[in-house]
Amino acid sequence: MNRIYYTLKSPITLVATSLLFLAGCTGLGSMEKEIEALGLQASPEPLILRGDQVELKIEGKFPPKYFAKKVSMEATPVLTWEGGASEYDAQGFQGEDAAGNFQVIPFEAGKAFVYEASVPFDAAMEDAAELSVRISGTQGNKSATFDPVIIGAGVITTPLWVQSDDQFIAVPDAYKRVISFTQNATVNYSVNASAVRASELRDSDWKELKSLIQLAASADSVTLTGVSIESYASPEGEITLNEDLASDRASSAAKAMGSELKLSKIAVNDAFYNEVPKGEDWRGFKSLMQASDIADKNLILRVLEMYSDKNKREEEIRNIAKTYREIEKDILPELRRSQMVVNYDVEGYTDEELTAMCMESPQMLTADELLYSASLFESMNDQLTVFENAMRVHTSDFRAYNNAGWCLTQMGRNAQAKELFNQALTLERNKAVLNNVAAIKRQEGDVDGAMKLLNEANGAGPEVAYNKGIILIQKGDYPSAISNMGRSSTVNVALAKMLNGDAAGAKTTLENAGDDSAVASYLMAVACARLGDANGVKVHLADALAKDPGLRAKSEKDLEFRNVRDQLGM
Repeated sequence: MNRIYYTLKSPITLVATSLLFLAGCTGLGSMEKEIEALGLQASPEPLILRGDQVELKIEGKFPPKYFAKKVSMEATPVLTWEGGASEYDAQGFQGEDAAGNFQVIPFEAGKAFVYEASVPFDAAMEDAAELSVRISGTQGNKSATFDPVIIGAGVITTPLWVQSDDQFIAVPDAYKRVISFTQNATVNYSVNASAVRASELRDSDWKELKSLIQLAASADSVTLTGVSIESYASPEGEITLNEDLASDRASSAAKAMGSELKLSKIAVNDAFYNEVPKGEDWRGFKSLMQASDIADKNLILRVLEMYSDKNKREEEIRNIAKTYREIEKDILPELRRSQMVVNYDVEGYTDEELTAMCMESPQMLTADELLYSASLFESMNDQLTVFENAMRVHTSDFRAYNNAGWCLTQMGRNAQAKELFNQALTLERNKAVLNNVAAIKRQEGDVDGAMKLLNEANGAGPEVAYNKGIILIQKGDYPSAISNMGRSSTVNVALAKMLNGDAAGAKTTLENAGDDSAVASYLMAVACARLGDANGVKVHLADALAKDPGLRAKSEKDLEFRNVRDQLGM
């Protein structure tokens, strides 16, 4: 960063100043004559916009025997431009014997000082403003105003190159062409029996199973993929008998289903059946007992659980069942069963069918089918039409409104997109929608409101972090902007790196961005200027002006090029 250093101009002046300091300043007049001895340095120089402020730091030192003991001085940095000015806060200093509350400067020793302040940015400051320090002083009943001391050339406004490339999010559909389902059926058995009774095949669950099999036989879109059969015996029988009984029941249930498949002419292999004999169902017994109205159920279960010998426990269950008829009548029969879970797939419409239906008969499609159908079109106009159909058919699905809004942003119709995003948000406070509303809000100038929404949208995707990065550039927090968006290669990322002092990194990012815009070429010229590459400035600035001749006026006064103007003949 360049700074202006103010030094004395000639040997004669040096001698005069030395003599003056040896004798000591006698008052305001002498102090004004030797004002350059303070060595005022402004930084940054030129000043540079940060956020919405122009920050300033001035360093200097009052030499020994410079500050007269009875003098009070007030210094005010001022940015001036044609037709206007902006004053920074004033800073006061006073001699050892002066009255007041300013900072005291010792006469013999002198004192260094650092001044820091900022003023709001005014667009008129851009490149052309001049920074000076206006000084006035008093000594007793005398007062004087010094000539302004010029310490800076103006204000760099490179941060204003931030681009409105906010990223919007389309909410993905949950469409699956093939969806898996299950159908359940239970076969109950008589005590100690494994044959499937005819009455079981007339139950409602078996009828539903038969309907599924018939549908699979007639519809190409429905495919049976397998059946799992878990079979049990009630826990009052002998262990070995129960194990064999459960196995036989699994086989009989599989055979019964096989008969239904054969009737419908559906061929399956052995792997279709997964028979899982479970033996006696002690756990099921306890569960049914707990759910029953038997008054002594808890006592009965505690007694039964005392038996570690399963055979003894089975004997006790038989004895108890004779006393409690509810056990024999209602509980044990429920445990003699085969539980069947039939797995099947349903295949949806083909892409060709969806492409036609989403335009001609969208009311026949689910929301997910419509949202997926939009992806089958390359034209953004066609995608928008499909999303609008989804909005009309599925009026309460926020995704249709959001994705229609997303389409509009890709077409540059952000005002219309705003309305749809807000409609989507009223239906569901979804994080993707919050990101999209925030992006529009930022573009309209409400950066604080946008950041609040983006914080709520965390987790919606990398777009949220990128959009935060744009706001952080606007606020002057360049390290955080890079942290949020640094994995991307865009003009904004390059801008954040350059403003953070990494011109080489900015240049690399621009080279990788694949951005052929005039702005990208102009910023590449700025990066080259900061790197001292005059030839690079010449090449890229010429490219930028060829793409956008309107940038010429900016380039001719842009302080970014101050150090290469002579080499470029600007």
